[in-house]
Amino acid sequence: MSLVFLFPGQGSQAVGMGAELAEAFAEARAVFEEVDDALGQKLFRLMREGPIEELTLTENTQPALMAVSLAVMRVLDGQFGVRIERAAFVAGHSLGEYSALAAAGAISVADTARLLKLRGQAMQRAVPVGEGAMASLIGPKSDVALAEAAALEGSKAGVCVVANDNNAGNVVISGAKAAVDLAIEAAKALGARAILLNVSAPFHCPLMAPAADEMARALAETALQAPKAPLVANVTARPTLDPEAIRRLLVEQMTGRVRWRESMEWLAGEGGVTQFAEAGAGKVLTGIAKRVAPDAMCAALNTPADLEAFAQSL
Repeated sequence: MSLVFLFPGQGSQAVGMGAELAEAFAEARAVFEEVDDALGQKLFRLMREGPIEELTLTENTQPALMAVSLAVMRVLDGQFGVRIERAAFVAGHSLGEYSALAAAGAISVADTARLLKLRGQAMQRAVPVGEGAMASLIGPKSDVALAEAAALEGSKAGVCVVANDNNAGNVVISGAKAAVDLAIEAAKALGARAILLNVSAPFHCPLMAPAADEMARALAETALQAPKAPLVANVTARPTLDPEAIRRLLVEQMTGRVRWRESMEWLAGEGGVTQFAEAGAGKVLTGIAKRVAPDAMCAALNTPADLEAFAQSL
């Protein structure tokens, strides 16, 4: 059975995430303490108690989601003997790519926490609040071709691109607020439903270039080694083990498209994956995996019971 570990991105956060793991397992508590120490803040208390408004600040959400994912992986290893080497591949959605690399031993947890804190801050600095926007195009007609057509129409009013190709029926566009508004109208005219997302900046579009420059400098100074399982990268939808390629791809990801649908299709097809395990908060990626590979085993690993059942299934 060929296994991939998936690591969630922004939107999967919730107050209380990780608390049950911390209560049950010393390995989880150790990860949360390590992240708190690296950041010099009580992030785990914020994760456990809220308020949600502070947790959903991008600079907090990103390292918090990574911490939960790494807690899951540490517990799987320490309590159930499920090591990252069991996986044929790892993949993470947007910030989840950093979680995947930390889980696979390519970057230390402390460095990953600091990088994600900076990433969140850099994204917010790149575009003033209110000047950018993102919208989700959903429904049976909402494929990437429709989204690209809508984004092209929106580009008449400013930067507008396809940011996330999540799966058939769920594609996200990103860019300048006026351009995204125009693209929404175009998408509706083409038969899609369009929902403006509650985000603080237009991620994965050319407006993130200043943030990409910041991350390039930070990544150049960060120790990075080959992961213990190949990373299927967001911007290529193909696997790599090359540390320098990974460093470059993490920078490109800031302004580039998250090709998640293509990544999942490659994993289920050419990659030969038959088991998808989502390590961390929420079940978003599990749902996508089930649609892409309906015959595969798909598991969301959130609770101690989830982890035990997963380990027994291997």
